Amino acid sequence: MSFTRGIFVVLFSLLVIQINAQRDTTNIKSYADQVMVRANLDTNIESYIFKEGEKGNEKLQVFSINNKTKVSLSVDYRIISATLSFAPKFFSENKDNNLKGNSSYTDFSIKFFPKRLIQTLYYKNVKGFYIENMKENFPDWKDGDPYLQFPNLRVQSFGGSTAYIFNENFSARSIYTQGEWQKKSSGSWVPFLDYDLTIFRDKVAEQDLKETQYKIGANMGYFYNWVLGKNVNISPYLALGLGGKFSTYRDVRGDGSRKNAQYVTLRMEGGLTIGYNTDRFLFGGRMNFSAYTYNQDRDRAVQSNSVYGLLYIGYRFAPPRVVKDTYDKIQKKIPVL
Repeated sequence: MSFTRGIFVVLFSLLVIQINAQRDTTNIKSYADQVMVRANLDTNIESYIFKEGEKGNEKLQVFSINNKTKVSLSVDYRIISATLSFAPKFFSENKDNNLKGNSSYTDFSIKFFPKRLIQTLYYKNVKGFYIENMKENFPDWKDGDPYLQFPNLRVQSFGGSTAYIFNENFSARSIYTQGEWQKKSSGSWVPFLDYDLTIFRDKVAEQDLKETQYKIGANMGYFYNWVLGKNVNISPYLALGLGGKFSTYRDVRGDGSRKNAQYVTLRMEGGLTIGYNTDRFLFGGRMNFSAYTYNQDRDRAVQSNSVYGLLYIGYRFAPPRVVKDTYDKIQKKIPVL
């Protein structure tokens, strides 16, 4: 657990920095003194790749959940942005239980924006998977047949990222959460660390299975915020990363001993955001892509590629007195807020 303790030591050290919550400058307008509520419609739900079989005759299995669209509700005030995500059943693409089984999805994240730092923490809980690439693993399978389901497979993730904005005239918050508005076009290099602890649990033939994975990566990205007039911005970005993945599991098919594995990971992600902003009302959309790969042995590399979209709409308003007073009291005890 020294890895996990080390991460929290780093985060604590970063968050004890004294900050000013609001920063109105000639280039950036802050909405930190406003409460913002925002709703997102998002298609970014992860899949997981596993390798099965003897060396030289392995098969890759892509495990997905039967929820392809999620809804996120966010609340922003001062330097904090909190988001709760879930996958409602009223979307048609989330209903196909007969073929793909029943799935549940919950994701909670919180972001802090102390000066030019961006600190993200999240927790994700997913249960109920099916094998998406059935044709590759079972040649006799055809469209319309039920997918192989794993209703007891549960994935819990605890993680986060720590980013630093090199250019003080660039507002990453105007892209991430719309908590600020950048008045003049500008860009910045953004280095960031991402880290994750994921626990896989399943029950097969009355036997409990568990695998623990640690991931950490160092990334460098470039973000640009192109401001068109007073209300519209277009923001592309691209990031590359190098990291490590460490896995621990029990070999239930062999001698039952505990196995450890380490991999070098490569990552690339990018996207484009288009937004419309006023002092009260905002909306926009985002298209992102990500590519992730690592070598499992000399002859095989595992890859995961995805493209996903997001739509958002939000509204700002003056904070209720009880919210402002409560935040001020907490801030006296925790100055970082």
